[in-house]
Amino acid sequence: MGKLLLGIDIGTTSVKTVLVDGTTGELIKSQSRETQATKNTSIAGGNEQDVSKILTALQFCLSTLPKEKLLNVYKIGVAGQMHGVVLWKSDTSWSRNSYGRFELSSNNVSSLYTWQDTRAGPDFLASLPRPDSHLGLSTGYGCVTLLWLKENRVNCLENYDCAGTVQDMVVCMLTDLKRPVTSTHNAASWGYYNAVGKQWNSDILKRQGLREELLPDVKEAGEEAGKLCCNWYEIPENTPVGVAMGDLQCSIRARLSKRSDAVLNISTSAQLAFEMHDGFEPSVKKEELTSTVDYLPYFGSRYVAVAASLSGGNVMAAFVRTLQQWTHELGVSVPQAKIWTTLLSQTPRESDLTVVPTLFGERHSPSVRAKVDNITTDNTSLSSVFSAICKGVVCNLHSMMPRHVLLAAAVKRIVGSGSVLARNHLVRQYVEGIYQLPLVISSDTQADAAVGAAYAVGNFYAN
Repeated sequence: MGKLLLGIDIGTTSVKTVLVDGTTGELIKSQSRETQATKNTSIAGGNEQDVSKILTALQFCLSTLPKEKLLNVYKIGVAGQMHGVVLWKSDTSWSRNSYGRFELSSNNVSSLYTWQDTRAGPDFLASLPRPDSHLGLSTGYGCVTLLWLKENRVNCLENYDCAGTVQDMVVCMLTDLKRPVTSTHNAASWGYYNAVGKQWNSDILKRQGLREELLPDVKEAGEEAGKLCCNWYEIPENTPVGVAMGDLQCSIRARLSKRSDAVLNISTSAQLAFEMHDGFEPSVKKEELTSTVDYLPYFGSRYVAVAASLSGGNVMAAFVRTLQQWTHELGVSVPQAKIWTTLLSQTPRESDLTVVPTLFGERHSPSVRAKVDNITTDNTSLSSVFSAICKGVVCNLHSMMPRHVLLAAAVKRIVGSGSVLARNHLVRQYVEGIYQLPLVISSDTQADAAVGAAYAVGNFYAN
C-alpha cells in the first residue's frame, strides 16, 4: 500500500477527515461527524463551542478509518474555521487516556469563541485603533474577541498563556508544542496582522494591553509545525504535522485548477473567490476591487480575492426553524426534515417579492439587517417566499462581488461546492442566471477543506 496523506477539517458544525493518495492525490477514504458543540451563553451576541466535543468528534472520525491505512499516513494537514479563538494553558490542557485518546482539561481550556460571535458590537469596534494592515476588523475576529475579553472579563486572559484558532490548538496538542503556531491564513483572519510584512501589530496590541506572548507564532501555510508526539490511532509517532490553515483557503486549494476559475462555496455562510495574478501585493491603504472584497493570504506569496458573506445556508435554516415554530404554535408538529424536503422540491417562482437576507449582518456592514419588500397577496406562497430567500442570498453575494469584477479578472466559469449548492437546485439556478457564467459543481468528496489541507501538505493542486 502506498503512502497516504491525512487531511482534517474542523468546521463550524462538523469535523471531517480524509485519506488521500500521496502519489496521485486521489481521495481514498473519508469520514465526518457533527460536533454538536454549541454552548448556551448568557452574553448578548455570544457564540461559543465546547472544544472537548470538537475533539471527541475528531477522534471518532479517526477511530472509524481503516487501521491498516492509518499506518501508512506520512503527513497530516489540518484546516478549520477561521477568525475564532480558544485559550489554553501550556503543559496542563490535555492528556492521553489508557486507550491513547487525547482528553482536555476543562479547567485549563476556554470555550471556543467562534467567528459567529458578535459580542464585540459596533461601539466596541469603533473604539479600537485601526490596524496596520490592508485587512479591516470585524466582530468575531480573534484579536477583537481577546480585546473584548480583556475589557469585559476581568482576569479572564490571565488564566491562560496560549491562544489560537481551534485548529491551531489541535496542532499544538498533536505535536506537543509549548507555544502555539499558526499559519498566515489564520493570523490574517484575526485582525491586527500585517500579511505583507508578515508580523503582528505588536505595538498597537501592546498599547491596548494585550500580552503578545498569547499570540501564536506565524509560519507559511503548508509548512511543518512539528512532529506527531505519539502513535495516534495507528498513525506513527514523528509523522510531520503541517501548521493549521484556514478552511476557506484549503477549500479553494481543493477546487481551483485554473486561473480562469472562480470558486464559490455556499454552506453555513457564502464565499466567492479567485486567485490574484503573480506578484500582486495588497496595499496597507486597502487598495480594493470593491469595499466588500478582501485579499487574503493564499499559499506561498500569492493572494486570493474573496467576497465573504455571512448570509448563506444559515438564513435558510433560520427560515426553516421559524416555520417549524409556527407549526408548533398552531398545535401541529412538523419535523425540520419534512420542511426541508418540501422546500427543496419547489420550482422557482419568479415574482416581485424581494428578500434582503442579511439576518446576521455583514462584516463590511455589521448593522445591516434583513428585510422583505414588495409583499402582495399574490407572492406570499411558500414556494414564492423560499424562492425569494434563495435568490436573495445569491443577489447579496453578487452585490459584494459583481459579475463585472469576475470578467475583469478573466474568469470563465464558477466552480461551486458546499451543502447548499449540492442540495438546493434553486440556488444553483440563481447563480447561473445572475452571474451568467457556467457553474460546475464539485462533489463533496472532491472539493472540501479536508482534501485541500491534504493537498497543501502534499503539495498537490486540484486537477
